[in-house]
Amino acid sequence: MAALLLFLAVVSTGLYAGFLLIFRTGIMPALARLTDEEFVTVMRRINEYVPKPVFLLVFLGVAVLPAAALFVPVDGRSDTRKWLVVAGLVAALANHLVTVAGNIPLNAALAAPEAEGTPAATVRAAFEARWNRFHLLRTLLILASFVLLAASAVLADPAGPASA
Repeated sequence: MAALLLFLAVVSTGLYAGFLLIFRTGIMPALARLTDEEFVTVMRRINEYVPKPVFLLVFLGVAVLPAAALFVPVDGRSDTRKWLVVAGLVAALANHLVTVAGNIPLNAALAAPEAEGTPAATVRAAFEARWNRFHLLRTLLILASFVLLAASAVLADPAGPASA
């Protein structure tokens, strides 16, 4: 059971890391080329469509699955393997903290009714650079989480590789 949970943790974390990395390396650079009005409109639409059930399932899995893998008893799990999962979980939780404390409030401000009457250049100036800094931090954190969890999954234990 622990091996399955760890496998699912690696998969969900990898999916989320890939999503954030593509946003960082492809979507935001493309949006940076838009006019202020286009940028604000597109970011508002993205923020409306991203938090759907599949995304939320992956987002929650990034925290819940490694924690569950840690708490399932396993005979012979090495301390190294356990601490890799702990470190991966901590990085994932730090990612979520950055998202909840940084990116989500900026998304909410972008969508706020008072932002509707504000010139797009002002709205963008208050949003884009700060959002990108938070996004870079959370992307690095989730990539670290993915690497740590993947390392834990492939690290051999004295009891065998399937003992997670």
